[in-house]
Amino acid sequence: MKVVVPGGTGHLGRVLSRALAGQGHEVVVLTRREARPEPGVRHVHWDGRGPGAWTAEVDGSDVVLNLAGRSVNCRYTRANLREMLNSRVDSARVVGGAIARAARPPRVWLQMSTATIYAHTFAAPHDETTGVLGGDEREVPAYWAYSVGIAKAWEREQREAATPDTRKVALRTAMVMSPEPGGALAMLLRLTRLGLGGPVAGGGQYMSWIHEDDLVRAITFLIAHDELSGPVNLAAPEPLPYASFLRTLRAAAGIPVGLPATRWMAELGAFVLRSDTELLLKSRRVVPGRLREAGFEFTYPEWPAAAEDLVRRSRRPLNTP
Repeated sequence: MKVVVPGGTGHLGRVLSRALAGQGHEVVVLTRREARPEPGVRHVHWDGRGPGAWTAEVDGSDVVLNLAGRSVNCRYTRANLREMLNSRVDSARVVGGAIARAARPPRVWLQMSTATIYAHTFAAPHDETTGVLGGDEREVPAYWAYSVGIAKAWEREQREAATPDTRKVALRTAMVMSPEPGGALAMLLRLTRLGLGGPVAGGGQYMSWIHEDDLVRAITFLIAHDELSGPVNLAAPEPLPYASFLRTLRAAAGIPVGLPATRWMAELGAFVLRSDTELLLKSRRVVPGRLREAGFEFTYPEWPAAAEDLVRRSRRPLNTP
């Protein structure tokens, strides 16, 4: 297949592009900036905001996997929130336009989305049918609603695109656990090895996650299954409280102690790291209803085995088998 990956130079883009190229597919990454060479991956410039020569890559392709969007690992200032929204909505709009104008449109458009679209909860887990999209969250900071609004606008842009010959899937993705540098696992392992991998604000908030191998397998599963369209949760079936998640990660890394952090300590740490505490404090309890109903089987459904594997991989050079 020919797979076009807008925004494929970030953390997830590198993971997915490398895997798809390794499966023998032709992978074309659309990028705003100069990108380091990757075996089997061709880079083409785009600006993510309007049509250009890059649209010729979409015409005749088999799959478009749109990952474009400003990283959420930042301070939630007005400017950053605006850029998060614009980068996602603009890229989805121009990708939809390129597909609509294509003489030979791709058969499937996979659009990155986020599990953050679901409400903060300590109660029953959210799947695609029972989940609440940004419900009544009176106990959380009001500004968290911006993230939900961005996610809704992102999906709406894809849903409303006039692409009748192309199946559309919105990938509501949980935290991806990968040894690839620059991701969430690298940050969590760094804190753990410094002795700071204890519960945050009590640690009762849920962590939804997915191992990178299952992410890749789920993507290829969705490409192959023409009956699946609309929102699909990409998350392991066993989310767990943050305290348990970190305790298991410490055990896998051989670190006996993890100092706990209060909410104000988390706020201070997020300020120093130029990030936001929503990434730590929002309770995301998301499960993969539609994937499992369609027969997808996870290699790493539970965190202990996933943590052992990921810590082992993080200790060896990148790309080592």
